[in-house]
Amino acid sequence: MSDATNDEGLREQIREHYAERALAAGQAQPCSCGCSCGPAAVVEPQDEFARGLYAVDETSELPAEAVLASLGCGNPTALADLRPGEVVLDLGSGGGIDVFLSARRVGPTGKAYGLDMTDEMLALARANQAKAGVTNVEFLRGEIEHVPLPDASVDVIISNCVINLSTDKDRVLAEAFRVLRPGGRFAVSDVLFQGDMTCVPQSLLDDAEAWSGCVAGALEEQDYLARLRKAGFADATVEVTNVYEGAPENACCAPPELPAGVRLISGFVRATKPLA
Repeated sequence: MSDATNDEGLREQIREHYAERALAAGQAQPCSCGCSCGPAAVVEPQDEFARGLYAVDETSELPAEAVLASLGCGNPTALADLRPGEVVLDLGSGGGIDVFLSARRVGPTGKAYGLDMTDEMLALARANQAKAGVTNVEFLRGEIEHVPLPDASVDVIISNCVINLSTDKDRVLAEAFRVLRPGGRFAVSDVLFQGDMTCVPQSLLDDAEAWSGCVAGALEEQDYLARLRKAGFADATVEVTNVYEGAPENACCAPPELPAGVRLISGFVRATKPLA
């Protein structure tokens, strides 16, 4: 798929979309009204993408606002094999749920960074950090195409349904490669297409709402793997974690129908930065 929809207007619309979600989560008023909840409500983490991602024992000690602001498509912290003492960076950290879970896994000798471009999400995440009393966490303001960390400073990159939102995915992957230490791991959950993308209507791929809903910006699986290899990564793989079939209940979260032979999935994308 082309990244032709590369303009600041689209980025701003995505920013506004997630700013609304952050403000809604801060009010802790759950609803089940799909991807476009108004400013006084937020989707429960049980919608089409987020259903069943986190176990109760993972979230029971986290602030409710962090759980309500979970807008991902997977649980990268459960699949990334995080180890004590490691430094983790979450690209597009939102309300902070994956950062807090990562901090728990790497322990007091490790550290978890969260990076987000939305001021409202950062404010929510920092408030959640204060409520949770987590000290080995730092939230950074910035874009995932321009990570404000030094070269070779991170052991693991995670992300949860965010890279698909970028209009310059090659830059995102290059930045991830840059900040990872040799031997570091790329371990993200993302939405991907499988199949012949030439059959997908261009009107869908250009739709700004579909970008905000994690659909229009999704890469085709083999394209994603090829871009990882181009960025320098090795051992790139995709593990399918969910398949979105037919017309889901929250139709704004996935296209109502796709051409035959094309499907939308959530996948856990793994790769490593070579030692040399």
